[in-house]
Amino acid sequence: MARKAAAGTGTIRKKTITRNGKEYTYWEARYTTGRDPGTGKQIQRSITGKTQKEVAQKLKAATAAIDAGTYSAPSRMTVGQWLDIWTAEYLGAVKPRTVDLYKSVIRSRIKPGLGAVKLESLTPHTVQSYYNGLSKEGLAPKTVKNIHGILHKALQQAVSNGYIKTNPADSCILPRAIRKELKPLDEDMITAFLKAIQGHQFGDLFTVTLFTGMREGEALGLLWDCVDLTKGTITVDKQLQLIRGSGGQYQMVPTKNSKCRSITLAASVVKVLRDVKRKQLENRLRYGPLWEDSGFVFTDELGHHLSASSVYKSFKKVMEQIGSPETRFHDLRHSYAVASIRSGNDIKTVQENLGHATAAFTLDVYGHVTEKMKQESAAQLDQFIKAVNG
Repeated sequence: MARKAAAGTGTIRKKTITRNGKEYTYWEARYTTGRDPGTGKQIQRSITGKTQKEVAQKLKAATAAIDAGTYSAPSRMTVGQWLDIWTAEYLGAVKPRTVDLYKSVIRSRIKPGLGAVKLESLTPHTVQSYYNGLSKEGLAPKTVKNIHGILHKALQQAVSNGYIKTNPADSCILPRAIRKELKPLDEDMITAFLKAIQGHQFGDLFTVTLFTGMREGEALGLLWDCVDLTKGTITVDKQLQLIRGSGGQYQMVPTKNSKCRSITLAASVVKVLRDVKRKQLENRLRYGPLWEDSGFVFTDELGHHLSASSVYKSFKKVMEQIGSPETRFHDLRHSYAVASIRSGNDIKTVQENLGHATAAFTLDVYGHVTEKMKQESAAQLDQFIKAVNG
């Protein structure tokens, strides 16, 4: 028997259905949310649950929301459907390569685990279980954190749109990430590296990267318009990136944190850049109309920008030759940072040259260097104390 709900806006009844020869019993509440503007007919919704009490509570909440004017109809939208909408409509300000990365992670990781779940039914526990499952599969903590970052952003937009009240990813606990040990080049390795790249096709690029701390894309995308050889400065405000799935097409995009920075160059780096400009002028005269005035600092003989894959492969060959095959191109950036700190540069200056968001982040990444410097300073002071004490 059905019974009336509060204010006569809904009814609750017990239902039994048979599926595949097996009976299932549950409780259902039906309630009216208003009338269709076109037909004038009542709009009815239903709520189901395992117990009468559960359904009664849901019905009470729904009717109270209707009375208060805050009610929103349940949505059948799944997490997967919302992710498709989010990537198509809400990532206009995001770098194209980042959008491609988001779509790839959503397609390969998030949709298989959560895509079929109704958006409004997604709970913190469901998301937490999903993250735990990724860890059990062997995914690194940093990878799980990156997946969480994408899912959290998408769900936060769903909150802003009113599709869900709270972000179910807010309270999840992520696996603890262990920072990988940095492997910058020491003085002996830097000496060996510089010797190995003398006369190398990309030797100038490698040298400037090592002594400016630019990221690979920033160095490849450096334009002469951003270089002031008189003042000895470069402005870093963009980077060259390969467009995924484009068959080798590149594009200029903002830097990693979209912030512009200026680096004051060592005199030896200015000299390298002057040599680069001289070589380009010689190639311009040599190749005439075949020369492309692309504006890039580092180019091939015809003025075309360099390929990131070619640069990286050549770099790895050099590192293998000097006995450090595990060294990555990005380690040149770490080598610059460590050398700067050990040379006495303050953390704030190093942070600005590297383009980090805060000095605290720089100190967090390279704090071990300053700690070692403190120990060396204490040892030197100890030697002094012993000397003055006879």
